[in-house]
Amino acid sequence: RGEDIIAEESDLARSLATTWSRDPAQEFPRLHLDLETALESINSRARNVMRMVAVAEGPHTAQVEAHAWSTTAAGPTALADRIGEYLADKWSITIAVDDKSSIVRITDAMKNNGLEVADPSAAITEPGLHVIEFSLGAGAAFSAAKTAILAEADLSGRRRRARRVSQRSSASIFEDLKPGDYVVHQHHGVGQYEGMVTRAIGGVERDYLLIAYKGADKLYVPTDQIDTVRQYIGGEAPAVNKLGGADFARTKSRVASAVRAIAQELVVLYQKRVNAVGHAYGGDTPWQREMEERFPYLETRDQLRAIGDVKDDMERPHPMDRLICGDVGFGKTEVAIRAAFKAVQDGKQVAVLVPTTLLATQHMNTFTDRFAGYPIRVEVLSRFLTSAQAKKVIAQLATGEIDVIVGTHRLLQDTVKFKDLGLLIVDEEQRFGVQHKEAMKKLRTNVDVLTLSATPIPRTLEMSLVGIRDLSLLQTPPADRQPILTYVGEYDERVAVEAIRRELLREGQVFWVHNRVRSIETFAAELRELVPEARIAVAHGQMDETKLEQVVLDFWEGNFDVLVCTTIIESGLDIPNANTIIINNANHFGLSDLHQMRGRVGRSNKKAFCYLITPPFTMMTDDARKRMTAITEFSDLGSGMNIAMRDLDIRGAGNLLGAEQSGFITDIGYEMYHRILDEAVQELKDSDFKDLYADQPARPAVSDCQIDTDLEILLPDSYVNSIAERLLLYRELDDIGDETGL
Repeated sequence: RGEDIIAEESDLARSLATTWSRDPAQEFPRLHLDLETALESINSRARNVMRMVAVAEGPHTAQVEAHAWSTTAAGPTALADRIGEYLADKWSITIAVDDKSSIVRITDAMKNNGLEVADPSAAITEPGLHVIEFSLGAGAAFSAAKTAILAEADLSGRRRRARRVSQRSSASIFEDLKPGDYVVHQHHGVGQYEGMVTRAIGGVERDYLLIAYKGADKLYVPTDQIDTVRQYIGGEAPAVNKLGGADFARTKSRVASAVRAIAQELVVLYQKRVNAVGHAYGGDTPWQREMEERFPYLETRDQLRAIGDVKDDMERPHPMDRLICGDVGFGKTEVAIRAAFKAVQDGKQVAVLVPTTLLATQHMNTFTDRFAGYPIRVEVLSRFLTSAQAKKVIAQLATGEIDVIVGTHRLLQDTVKFKDLGLLIVDEEQRFGVQHKEAMKKLRTNVDVLTLSATPIPRTLEMSLVGIRDLSLLQTPPADRQPILTYVGEYDERVAVEAIRRELLREGQVFWVHNRVRSIETFAAELRELVPEARIAVAHGQMDETKLEQVVLDFWEGNFDVLVCTTIIESGLDIPNANTIIINNANHFGLSDLHQMRGRVGRSNKKAFCYLITPPFTMMTDDARKRMTAITEFSDLGSGMNIAMRDLDIRGAGNLLGAEQSGFITDIGYEMYHRILDEAVQELKDSDFKDLYADQPARPAVSDCQIDTDLEILLPDSYVNSIAERLLLYRELDDIGDETGL
């Protein structure tokens, strides 16, 4: 590859010489050197090798030598060994963690590996190992003072995003309001938000949300009543209500009457789940702890919380039904691996259901690697197997010889029988159709179910938010992961070639999604003519299984630079060196599909790029334009939940428990619909199904509260200049429920 880069530079020099009217034979200074020349330069002319050092501004400036603590990626044991070496040399090492639970976790990990942690009252300047609660982005080591102050991220390799987290429940997820957005007021109905304004009444200044209603009416909502306003999510542009009219009250009453039946069905589903007899798993075995300690990273707090929740569910006597929602690369698979190991320890079989053959192969390899050294047999069932191989796997499933089976929808066929299935793991549930979901219901009778998703479908999300399914969120991104830069535009040959060549110059790889098998080879041939230096391969679902597997393996090993493929790469491919993806006819894909495909790149610490090629905006449907806007707007790490909510907004939603579509959400918006549904469910919990929820803490009764005061309740511009930030702060203040929260 180095020789190719040097040759490309020589070709570029000759081309520039012609452009600049220079002698092509003239030797220009080189940007790159071959290894032999570089080594010769170092050995014979050491003066050409420069070392950058920090120099003080003056002789009286104090100088402190410090260096970063490089992440230990080999797990807690290697970390403890490394810290032990420093402690033996009389160093003071302080680990700053984010909360008390992390103090316990880090302390236990160090003690389990033979290190003594100093008493919390001891001064951190004294030699020894100290663990304290303090939020720190990154630490440093000071050799002269034999002192190191480390952040939790320095140990785990994962850094939490510096962002404000609202205490509002998951049921109230909504985006920042922008002028022009539709909103729903609890009493006055649908209006259009026109911004935040400051008004002085009686000599007292306050901020108000300005909402426009039918007939040029305006409503000023004080910020202490911000909870009465919800963003409208419901599909199409809604009809604006008349301020003070009775139409919205009638609509709410009609929705409330119909929602009671849905609430009844939800609670009955929960009742069936609680009353079902499941397998209560035992506590963790020594093997379980040993396997978990081999995880090559320190787990994030979100992961630990989700793992704990899953284990608690499995140890209860009724079946688990939990959704793990986290963006691509946020650690969902490790949660599933630990749940699978726990199930196998109790003699149960585990089925891992995935949407694509490539993802099945990758999961099979991942599970096999993590379970290496234990008497656990992992197999795969997909179309990559021959008919004879598939029959053998199915037969061994029935006899119990296979402990963990990873498969596509073939697992749902009637011919597949389990000896003793205990856990069903469904990865990317949104990729399965209605028929597959019905087949899953047959599998999941009295079986624990763990669902993994980056962008849950509206019904799955609703079931989790209302409490029929349990929900765990993974919101901590991997260390040094950067948001993916996303561009939308028409096809431009020069831009496409530039994108590929820029990736090749940094020795990266490119996905080009062309979802038309009939013309994919022709398109790949055109690319080869445009970028002859690129090694281009083709992959699609109609290829021979062996050839497809080999092409993907060759791409993973770096034998190809560009993979022209269909959406077969949408789920599962983890190729850290691929950092550019170009998607043809992006307007034909759903929002979740685009988010998943974009997640194939940017899986390392390099900046990644996503190019969405579309027709002109004027030629796209309204929904397609909304999807393109949403995918570019939500490009931050961990945007999967926002994508799911916006998908609900674009596609609309009806009766969330059946195929019959309803206009309720269109009439009053998702947020208000959910509020009414939640109230109906709570009413049933407190009356007809009181005994069913007897073990759950009672929800405190909260009535609407209006504050009338002559005090100035205002965050002035001089203190918080950003309107969006002020709006967020007002929301968080409104969410506070007690003095502790304040």
